[in-house]
Amino acid sequence: MTNLPHDPSQVRVADLSARRDNRFDLSLDSDDLIEIARVLGIVGVKKIFFKGTILSEGKRDWRLKADLGATVVQSCVISLAPVTTRIDTRIERRFVADFSDDVQDEEVEMPDDDNVEGIPDIIDLKQVMTESLALGLPDYPRAPDAELGESAFTAPGQEPLRDKDLNPFAGLAGLKKKLENEDPES
Repeated sequence: MTNLPHDPSQVRVADLSARRDNRFDLSLDSDDLIEIARVLGIVGVKKIFFKGTILSEGKRDWRLKADLGATVVQSCVISLAPVTTRIDTRIERRFVADFSDDVQDEEVEMPDDDNVEGIPDIIDLKQVMTESLALGLPDYPRAPDAELGESAFTAPGQEPLRDKDLNPFAGLAGLKKKLENEDPES
């Protein structure tokens, strides 16, 4: 029988102590950072930390509390230039013994607490960290100097419709100009 090296990101629930805090401090190497960036579809992860505790809650349930800090690089949504973002967030997950996610009906009501899930045999800290990082990423990263230009398309010989023409007060401005140009004696 061969002994495989222990993966510190994999915590067996059966090995957790119910009497004390089960502390963890997940350290990742450069290959892990590359893999997380690939999974999240971002340019890169410069650095990341994930540390906290797993505490007994009642007789059979567990609560994970952790701090996540990361520096990530994403592409700007306008210019595709690299945008570096710092993410610092507090993570809480509850693992409960009587959790049920049976989907019997087509309509399913969302639970009050979306941080609750069933107790797995193994808590995958790297997965919890990656999911939490994905939720913390900016949806539309934008470089400070990136500006969205205006595009105007129209048929030949027609005046293009521009963003300023779509302003609800643009029609009033045109009416005012027309009234000012009318001859008062007509």
